[in-house]
Amino acid sequence: MADSANHPHQTHRLVLLPSGRRGDVPYGVTVLEAARGLGVELEAICGGRQTCGKCQVIVERGDFPRHGLVSRAEHLSPPDETERAYAAAHGYDLGERRMACAARILGDVLITVPEESQARKQVIRKAASDVLIDLAPAVRLYYVEVEPASLGGMADWQRVRAALEAEWGLDGLRIDRPALLGLQKALRAGERRDADGDLHWGITVTVWMGQEVIRVEPGYTDTLYGLAVDVGTTTIAAYLLDLRSGRLLATEAMMNPQVRFGEDLMSRVSFAMQEADGVERLNRVVIKALNDLTTGAARAAEIDPAAICDVVLVGNTVMHHLLLGLDPEYLGRVPFALATEGALDLKARDLGLRAVHPGAAAHLLPCIAGYVGADNVGVLLAEQPHLNDEIVLVVDVGTNAELLLGNKDRMISASSPTGPAFEGAQISHGQRAAPGAIERVRIDPASGKVRYRVIGDERWSDELTPGTKLGATGICGSGIIEVVAELYAAGLIDASGRFAADAPQRCPAVRFDGRLGELVLAPAEETASGQPVVVTQTDVRQIQLAKGALYAGAKLMMHALGVDKVDKIKLAGAFGSYIDPRHAMILGLIPDCDLDRVSAVGNSAGDGARIALLNVEQRALAAQAARRVEYLETGSHPDFQEAFVAAMPIPHASDPFPHLAVPSSSGSPAETDQRG
Repeated sequence: MADSANHPHQTHRLVLLPSGRRGDVPYGVTVLEAARGLGVELEAICGGRQTCGKCQVIVERGDFPRHGLVSRAEHLSPPDETERAYAAAHGYDLGERRMACAARILGDVLITVPEESQARKQVIRKAASDVLIDLAPAVRLYYVEVEPASLGGMADWQRVRAALEAEWGLDGLRIDRPALLGLQKALRAGERRDADGDLHWGITVTVWMGQEVIRVEPGYTDTLYGLAVDVGTTTIAAYLLDLRSGRLLATEAMMNPQVRFGEDLMSRVSFAMQEADGVERLNRVVIKALNDLTTGAARAAEIDPAAICDVVLVGNTVMHHLLLGLDPEYLGRVPFALATEGALDLKARDLGLRAVHPGAAAHLLPCIAGYVGADNVGVLLAEQPHLNDEIVLVVDVGTNAELLLGNKDRMISASSPTGPAFEGAQISHGQRAAPGAIERVRIDPASGKVRYRVIGDERWSDELTPGTKLGATGICGSGIIEVVAELYAAGLIDASGRFAADAPQRCPAVRFDGRLGELVLAPAEETASGQPVVVTQTDVRQIQLAKGALYAGAKLMMHALGVDKVDKIKLAGAFGSYIDPRHAMILGLIPDCDLDRVSAVGNSAGDGARIALLNVEQRALAAQAARRVEYLETGSHPDFQEAFVAAMPIPHASDPFPHLAVPSSSGSPAETDQRG
């Protein structure tokens, strides 16, 4: 160990990369201490005991005029026996890497802190936008050692709390009851002797928000997981993440079992109001679903679900209330009052989430108002329209479509009751997005030839070798959007959605059952069931109703904001990644916009939940942003019915779509100002 007492006033220049932080630090201080003094946090769960190996750094060698120093390996103290043993056991070269907690500064030095050693790592949120976020979860690991118990000495918890305060600066800590129940056994199971033969009891504790010990494990451990969940009206999606690396380990999804009590929000509110135990039943099935998803995700990632110590949940206001076991009665009547709209921090066990650790926390993002819930705040957090200079429209497409419109100056939110058609429900052969579901459709306007593609197979139906088939099982949301848009673009249905009288002559797949036309998308011989997959006149109407409600909501928001166009559109939702922007615009699902500026961004509500899980500061930012958003109630708006009726035709009764080239019924393209 360096003798710093012999160099009381000597300092050396330390430069840390990639942060660029630099400063003069005292002779003999460890790299870990010096880095912290310069504001660079390194991973050091063990508290500098050279047991976790997380604080490894790279010593750069050479003359660095830019930084005004010469850096040498010998400008750090030589490795001691403990560090040499760890390096040998884990197979790395001490000439290249050193433990920051062991290496003391003896001269000027330039050090690179690799990403895996940074306490505040940056992780990519999603490939579509490569947004980086700091890794700063609400739960963190700390390793401490205490002296064994002695006659007349302090109690075990008091000694642990004192050690956590002394070594980590965690003062005023409390301990959760399940953690306290296991504390004494964990301490004694973590017994070890140091190099001098002295006995110590070591444990790793998980601390929530720097306030409460929620988990105690014997010895040194480094496993910490979290779960982000988007509780949608039709689909529930769960994301299991490693909270130490930010890595997504598993994704699990399932149909919301509440669907059997009602496909849309109002039918579930009605069920809750009309049945004596309606709220309890709706709550019970969704909690069971969350426990099942948690177990499934943990199994897929090959981890113990009890290692999940933090949960973040989002959902619309009805899902939010039912998840909490709150009666949604007052959400079902004007003025659509919420029981609470602020963010909530609860114990997961109090919600009935038994698959996670008994001390795990559950954070619910705030709601906004009416039917704009925590899922919309998740979208806000993920897509950040409130930080844009341009006017951005974000459409979270689902059973209850939620919209955000605005920029950094003003944001408006609203919901539109689109119903479950976009999720494949209320469609003759509709289904969830699963292998075998038709997701892409093309119709040639000249020949009337129909071809399709199913989930799980990249081939189109007309690319198969003789004797093979795709085995279609139905049609999912993206497929139903495309088939209606393709029918219109090919002139097989008109602006009102009715099949053209001559459609069967121009497309052999179209047939009439009395006065109602339908499209045989996949003949019986090409399907898994041996029954044809058909798109009926009623199916087209269901899509028109859904897209009319969504477009009307967007139109009312544009009027409220005082704009007649948007600069950018983001399509979000459970199947947002699969919606083709051009087909969405042909259908009239979204307002006119430059197609190059329309993008599908996937499940942004789930992305927002993941961001809030990985970075606790983002939770506070989400709450601040939510308070800025103005709520527009579309359902009771005096102009909603007029806007809805105008939005029913394909693409619209009167709004121009100058950015869209839509073939007319004769097959010739109409390039500008196309109207439905």
